[in-house]
Amino acid sequence: MAARTPPKFVPTLTEVVRSGASSARAGAGLTEDQLVARVMQRVDLTLERKLREAIAATVLEQTRALGPILREEIEQVVRDAVSQAFAEELGASGKPRK
Repeated sequence: MAARTPPKFVPTLTEVVRSGASSARAGAGLTEDQLVARVMQRVDLTLERKLREAIAATVLEQTRALGPILREEIEQVVRDAVSQAFAEELGASGKPRK
């Protein structure tokens, strides 16, 4: 293949601009949008993991606190149901059957 000659009006870099973050990004080959996207992706993953851990801890804590309260409520409902059943049975047995 023959070497191609560039077009007559090819833009050339006449000034080199360097800044701390810009030169680091340029060295990594990232644009600002790409860098922001990568950082946001990392933040998203970290937040998702930390939120999952926080929610799991909160649910466990609330479940432990709710257990005794639910147990008391269930015991009361069972006592009331048994008392009502005995009262109905005793009331029914005192009446003559047809």
